[in-house]
Amino acid sequence: MTTISLKNLAVGDSGRIVGFEQAGKAYRKRLLAMGLTPGTEFRVTRFAPMGDPVEIKLRGFSLTLRKDEAAILLIEKL
Repeated sequence: MTTISLKNLAVGDSGRIVGFEQAGKAYRKRLLAMGLTPGTEFRVTRFAPMGDPVEIKLRGFSLTLRKDEAAILLIEKL
């Protein structure tokens, strides 16, 4: 299984969260509370003009993440 970063996905691409970077331990609880748990599938809906933030759709709602937040996620492209 190859993991990629959220910034490597394009609008309309789908992915599945497989884990978190070790460096992001302090922010991990916040991401888990937002519904970003391993195994969750999502779709990239849009990027801001400068690439930050990114909006994803998961579990029936839209969530916007900054680049540094999104970098913590380990993702598998679907």
